[in-house]
Amino acid sequence: MSKPRSLALPPRTRARRLVTARGDFAVLDAAPEGRRRGTVLLLPGYTGSKEDFLALLGPLSEAGYRAVAVDGRGQHETPGPRGRAAYRRRALALDAVAQAAALGDGPVHLLGHSFGGLVARAAATLAPDAFRSLTLLSSGPGRVARPQRIRIRVLRAALALLPKERVWQAMCWLDSRGEEPDTDDAPALAGFLRRRWMRTRIAQLAGAGRLLLHDPDGMPELLALRMPLHIAYGADEMVWPTAELAAAATRTGAHHTVVEGAGHSPNVSHPRELAARLTGFWERAAAREEAGAAAP
Repeated sequence: MSKPRSLALPPRTRARRLVTARGDFAVLDAAPEGRRRGTVLLLPGYTGSKEDFLALLGPLSEAGYRAVAVDGRGQHETPGPRGRAAYRRRALALDAVAQAAALGDGPVHLLGHSFGGLVARAAATLAPDAFRSLTLLSSGPGRVARPQRIRIRVLRAALALLPKERVWQAMCWLDSRGEEPDTDDAPALAGFLRRRWMRTRIAQLAGAGRLLLHDPDGMPELLALRMPLHIAYGADEMVWPTAELAAAATRTGAHHTVVEGAGHSPNVSHPRELAARLTGFWERAAAREEAGAAAP
């Protein structure tokens, strides 16, 4: 799971409820410094939340972008139905489309991290006019790697059999042997991570896990998109095979970013470098928009 290194809100950022046609969503909304160059909607990953983007909001705001990170339905501070049918791919994609519309800024740049990339890809396919570009951050065009599939199956089985607190304890033990095995969480962060886990709906965890296990090959969707596409990930990515991510970027002609020294969450470990790569991509996309509009 992604773990923010600080819970402090960046300058010009407020926590609020985003009222949409599909319900209210908890968001972190960072206003741009100076003239607005665009708006970005950020979708978090599996077992994650809007706070996974805290370190990224500041650099994006400083670069002139309004950046809005959201808890999807059933994630952390956004309520969600108990039934698993509510967490199907199309329903989550429609939520993202409604969130983009509710921001009131016209088409937005869409970024999905990990599981959020699956949702973002579906949303961009469903309503391409709602988005100026699509960035898949540490997110592949199909199923996760085999070790991750095993882990998700174990987690879904545990949630069906054990109290959520017991599952959380096991998750912490496994996480201590993961991406940052020598890192001890500060008490405030440890408390936040537990609260986030306990607030996230079991149905959301089960439904998202099912999608990660069985997501079909998304390459046809990506090839059919008529918007700027960016595939970005850390050099030490482990949830999707990096060879598959690189191949997807080549096949689609996507802008391709590899963040050296980063793992599955460059938004946490390398936020300023990632922000520079993102804003460079968006600037090029905007220049192509202007050139297209000026063409006779």
